[in-house]
Amino acid sequence: MHDDHPHATPARATSPATWAVLAHLGGIVAYFFLGWVAPLVVWLLHRRTDHVVAQEARSALNFQLTVLVALVAARIVEEFPFVGVVGAIARVGLGITALVLAVLAAVAASTGARHRYPFALELVR
Repeated sequence: MHDDHPHATPARATSPATWAVLAHLGGIVAYFFLGWVAPLVVWLLHRRTDHVVAQEARSALNFQLTVLVALVAARIVEEFPFVGVVGAIARVGLGITALVLAVLAAVAASTGARHRYPFALELVR
């Protein structure tokens, strides 16, 4: 029998865009205090082999660490009488903001576009 379909070249197991998306979305999956783990793992795996993936993972890692610092600060504020509600509201707002920004970053990464979080401390260089 003759095969009329040309043979496709084998695809890479995981594309760079997929790794970049995983770095951004990994923070959502492990949101409460562990959101930095997935971006850290992706960054460590790719920091010497794929510059684009490493940049996206580092960006996601810096953002997740920034969110962690802000969540800890908000949690501390919650402990004080009369202003505790401000900390609670801040934690909810931070959670929603982190979710939205991570999804936007993942969508950008899936198309190969670079994404920059609007606020993130540059903790990992």
